[in-house]
Amino acid sequence: MIERRMTREVAVGNVTIGGRNDIAIQSMTNIPTRDIAANVLQICELAECGCDIVRLAIGSVDDVKSLAKIKKILLSKGVTIPLVADVHFSPTIASDCLGIAHKVRINAGNFSDKMAHSKQFSDEEFSSGRQILVEKLRTLFSRAKDTKTTLRVGINCGSLAPRIVHKFGSGDVAMWESARECIDAANGVQFRDLILSFKASDAKKMIAANRMACSKMDEIGWDFPLHLGVTEAGDGNYGRIKSAIGIGTLLVDGIGDTIRVSLTEDPSNEIAAAKDILQACGARRYVAEIISCPSCGRTSYDISATLARIRDWIKKIPRAGHLKIAVMGCMVNGLGESKNADFSVIGTPSGNLAIYRGENRMANGIHPDKICEKLEEIMAHFGV
Repeated sequence: MIERRMTREVAVGNVTIGGRNDIAIQSMTNIPTRDIAANVLQICELAECGCDIVRLAIGSVDDVKSLAKIKKILLSKGVTIPLVADVHFSPTIASDCLGIAHKVRINAGNFSDKMAHSKQFSDEEFSSGRQILVEKLRTLFSRAKDTKTTLRVGINCGSLAPRIVHKFGSGDVAMWESARECIDAANGVQFRDLILSFKASDAKKMIAANRMACSKMDEIGWDFPLHLGVTEAGDGNYGRIKSAIGIGTLLVDGIGDTIRVSLTEDPSNEIAAAKDILQACGARRYVAEIISCPSCGRTSYDISATLARIRDWIKKIPRAGHLKIAVMGCMVNGLGESKNADFSVIGTPSGNLAIYRGENRMANGIHPDKICEKLEEIMAHFGV
């Protein structure tokens, strides 16, 4: 398992972010919040497939009212998944969500002078803009503290305040400086239930920004948890690969307390991708880990079909979730490369299979169609 950077614990409904808690998986509904029934259905589907926290877009007072109704209906169905209000541009609407949403996500760039058209700022104008933002945030943070509502400050490189871009550009330094203003405002009113995110559609920029934020916070002694994601990652394999590179690189570094894989697809697809990333990084385990060789001319059986058969079978055995199973084409490298697996399936020249426990052969001459039955029998023998 990865060695995680230690952060403070922050409650989001019945989920705790940070510390030694599991890295939480998030997603977002893609339906207008005013469509209450459709949002309830989609949130229930997300909860069913393993989502830990769900975000909804909140752009108006009517959306706030819809959020309250959605929350009430979900509770009546026994669905307690935490809900996050995603608010841009309006501190007033963000404040209205406090006490209704379990967490409110704000974008500091859109709360300050984002709508200003100026591209040049004197030192005085920069300081004045900063003070305006800090005052807005202090009011919001004070009310969040009173209502015991967690806030996420989302720093996106594509929506930084113009004065920040003028002074610092739009890279990792600018993203950190934007976050620092928000943290200073939170510290000014002793608000601690804060989560930070540093996102970009460029995975390299996202990685650099999060690493810088951790370094700067470590210097100062701040320990706010981090939400990871490559924003606007796209869809299909490319979106998943880009997200895996951005999120996975940081997870292996020990950075990150909650993640969202942003895909231009059905939100439920984000959950499967997130689980795959977490498992591949050793951050969480959901199912048995299966490793397999790519096969070559020495492979004398249909390794692809056998791999699929074993994967489908092992998913139905919850008690096997901690196992590592290897599926190898032949003995040339098979046993050496799979000896750290709990059980290994290795092809033989006859086209049948052998099963190993570590370096010890447990069975031989097994037809590929019977491999799952034999594996289960051997696992039972070892009390698995």
